[in-house]
Amino acid sequence: MDLDVLLDYTQDKIIVIDEDATILYANDAVSRLLGWETGELIGANALAYVHSDDLDAVCAVFRRAINSETLTDVTVEYRYRTADGSWVWFESRMSNATCDQLDGYVVSSRDISDRVEAERQHRELTARVQEISSVTDEVLWMFTGDFSELLFVNSAYEAVYGQSVEELEGDASAFLETVHPDDVPAVERAITRLTGGESADLEYRVNPKRNYGVWVWVQAQPILEGGEVVRISGFTREVTDRHRRERQLSVMDNLLRHNLRNALNVILGYADLIDETTCDTVHLTDTIRTASEQLLQSAEKEREVVDILNRETTSDSVDLTAVTSAEIERTERRFPHADIDSSLPDSAVVYALSNLRLAVSELLENAIVHSERDRPSIAVSVREVRDGIELRVEDDAPPIPDIEAHVLRDPHAMTNVFHSTGLGLWLIYWIVELSDGDISLDSTTDGNRIRIRFPRAQTVVESAPTPMRQP
Repeated sequence: MDLDVLLDYTQDKIIVIDEDATILYANDAVSRLLGWETGELIGANALAYVHSDDLDAVCAVFRRAINSETLTDVTVEYRYRTADGSWVWFESRMSNATCDQLDGYVVSSRDISDRVEAERQHRELTARVQEISSVTDEVLWMFTGDFSELLFVNSAYEAVYGQSVEELEGDASAFLETVHPDDVPAVERAITRLTGGESADLEYRVNPKRNYGVWVWVQAQPILEGGEVVRISGFTREVTDRHRRERQLSVMDNLLRHNLRNALNVILGYADLIDETTCDTVHLTDTIRTASEQLLQSAEKEREVVDILNRETTSDSVDLTAVTSAEIERTERRFPHADIDSSLPDSAVVYALSNLRLAVSELLENAIVHSERDRPSIAVSVREVRDGIELRVEDDAPPIPDIEAHVLRDPHAMTNVFHSTGLGLWLIYWIVELSDGDISLDSTTDGNRIRIRFPRAQTVVESAPTPMRQP
């Protein structure tokens, strides 16, 4: 069979051009794809039909090929004018190996208009999805059916999980590195269910940059085609505030029931004794009065805690030096028998709740009232540390009991039957936690040392993202 006949049967446009891009030969595909008669193109310059926006790129590829001293294949995509003035997208491949029969370069061009249009539509759809997803705090995501490749995720992922989108794009399993180690098995089981065609609904902790303190709720659904899971899509919503509120309400409920019950039992018990005895009752009524005062103090602290929890938990710039100095003066007036030694800089602006003074006041008062000495001694200091500003309070009181120390050291480990006896330490803990600070406690027979680190105001204000709305 003649070579020309074979070339005419091919689906691709094939031409032969010389070094000036003059067309020496064209197969019948030019008529089918472009509407030109074959003879109309012979002798014409092939570059004259290239779209002006693509011409420079096509010329550069063409010149690079023919000027190469070694065998070179090049490929380029561009628009080509048809007989009716419309445009067809071509992907052309040529080599600098010349055709001996025609003494020119063979250029094979395939119509990729459908592919280019599909890519354009995909880009537009992706752009619309990105526009929608960019205004939500929720993480929207999609993976392949085997969870081996990320297909889509919006920018909210970085703020919630503490990992860049680029890392997840490079390794679809990288998000497991952001999951709390204790929660990884549950997440892996959910992935297994999803790849097996089942939906998933779970909550777990993420973001090692925030000490895995971010709780998320994830709902995901497999997408099936022909009974096979081809994609998995879902959303992630941060529910940290909800978990915090649930924990706060649980603690409040446990503390109030525990403390009020104990105090009222004392009151009722001694009231019964008063009814039954005829002896001097002064010491009994003193005990009743003390228990009642303690009950009132708990109720007062409860109001302060509820006030904190019910307010919008938004931090702002607070001068820790000014707050600490004012609370030291107030405490000295209330407890004139105590010695308070302070070391404070001129200013130390932190990013914290505006009612930070309540935590400072509680720290000072606790140190004094629990001391067994006639003149309690306290050392208070504020200083710069590597990752923030530290408030330190050291006292000479007996070691804080373990059940109380758990409030500051590991409050999440406390169960419903693990009661602290006072709201004061919880007040301190919640103010610090809501200020994105952290607490450390060291206790010895010589006393207690509590250190609280707050973020610097300038650092947080400059680097913090826009606050997420409360769920």
